[in-house]
Amino acid sequence: MARRKDLSSFERAAIIEFLLEGSKNGKPSRGKITAAVQRWSCCRRTISRTWAAAKERRANGEVMSSVSKKTMRPRRKLVALDLQLIASLDLSKRSTIRKLACGVKCSKSTVGRWVKTGLIRAHSNAIKPDLTAPNKLLRLRFSLEALEYDRIMRSLTFKSMHNTVHIDEKWFYITKSAQRFYLTPEEIEPHRTCKNKKFITKVMFMCAVCRPVFGANGECLFDGKIGIFPFTELVPAKRNSKNRAAGTMEWKPIQSITKQVVKDCLIYQQDNARPHIQDSDPDFRAVASADGFDIHLVHQPPNSPDTNINDLGWFRAIQSLQTESVSTNVDGLVNAVINSFNELSPTTLNKVFLSLQSCMVEILKVKGRNSYKIPHLGKDALIRQDMLPLNLQVPSELVRECISYLIDNGALSISDTLMQNLGVNAGCTDEVELMVHQLQIQSTEVM
Repeated sequence: MARRKDLSSFERAAIIEFLLEGSKNGKPSRGKITAAVQRWSCCRRTISRTWAAAKERRANGEVMSSVSKKTMRPRRKLVALDLQLIASLDLSKRSTIRKLACGVKCSKSTVGRWVKTGLIRAHSNAIKPDLTAPNKLLRLRFSLEALEYDRIMRSLTFKSMHNTVHIDEKWFYITKSAQRFYLTPEEIEPHRTCKNKKFITKVMFMCAVCRPVFGANGECLFDGKIGIFPFTELVPAKRNSKNRAAGTMEWKPIQSITKQVVKDCLIYQQDNARPHIQDSDPDFRAVASADGFDIHLVHQPPNSPDTNINDLGWFRAIQSLQTESVSTNVDGLVNAVINSFNELSPTTLNKVFLSLQSCMVEILKVKGRNSYKIPHLGKDALIRQDMLPLNLQVPSELVRECISYLIDNGALSISDTLMQNLGVNAGCTDEVELMVHQLQIQSTEVM
């Protein structure tokens, strides 16, 4: 049977004219209705209903025709988008499409259409650390210390960061408490169990990375991946189970990360977490000065995960690969994390270092606060065009403003070594002379 089809008034008039040819006493000739069905690709009932409506109009003394009812249906008016009304609503009343629809008194489909067409946008908001005034000054100074003055190019750029190792810890979980899967219609949904989802098996890892080194032709000379080390210990099983007998040696995660545990694993750089040690620790100094090395611990600013490569994006890259592997025990989780660490390319790590530099530029712009968005540099496109910069350049005017801000808040002195690194003479005591000197530095805008 042919599919049902909505006919226009013009098509209905053509059908009536077609059926009138050879009709007798208001009845179409044999085979006419079947021919009309095939000609207009609609069902027989539609043709019969159109012919019946035309005969009814002729019986009432009207012109024998049939008008499509669809054209006479009033169209529903679209709800006008009131951006001021949406902006006036409290954020708690527009956290979901359902809540926003109730707030503007319209349907959920209307709000969904606004989102799909880009009239309003969805935003995922994450809580950031609360910074104190000293925290902001330390973040500002930390970003300035990452700069150097190129006397040949007469510009301010970030240091290459090849001699700094970023180190941090992170818990990696064997599975997620809630996870999305895409299944076939008849596939059985997976049944995952855990005695307590608050105590899912997890292992803490310490990751140490530095910036990769590439040759003149783009070949990787050093991938920058120092290593990722799990905090685990080999202990005997306390009781029998279906997996092993009592007394069998097995790896278990270290749940209490003490200062001694961190000292045994610590290498170069750390944040300000309490379990971490100081640069003056005698055990660390003995190792750091051995074989002619001169290694020092550098503290990143407090409450500033955005100044560490690992927290900024490297851990997330590892986790995205680790979750693709199925782990059932501690050994499987450790192997999945280490394999993910090794699989990531040095190019990915280098891009995170450029993201760190772009974050530091934003920290300078907002005077140490963390109320900024991580800028998109289009690094993949720059790599394809062979135009990815080694280090980002910083406007001299921005550096001048930050130096003036630190001086006004007592966090920087004229004779500070930081001033010499930025191309300012140590004997420059006049603040006006300092401002003029900084304005004379020629640097381009950040890419």
